[in-house]
Amino acid sequence: MSAPTHTPPHPSRAVGAGARLPWWALVLPTLAFVALLALVLNQADAHAATGDPVLARLLEHLRELAARH
Repeated sequence: MSAPTHTPPHPSRAVGAGARLPWWALVLPTLAFVALLALVLNQADAHAATGDPVLARLLEHLRELAARH
């Protein structure tokens, strides 16, 4: 008796150079990243008001670098 064999996936379903992503596969992670970044920056601003200058200076430097590009 022979062992069962697995059939290969259909060529159109195989992942490769021609594979296309749906729009939400790029948009949703980008929105999540932006939302989390906004939360972190808002918390950093609140901490800067309480006297944490190191973190505030680092975030300000990052903002300046982002503004240049």
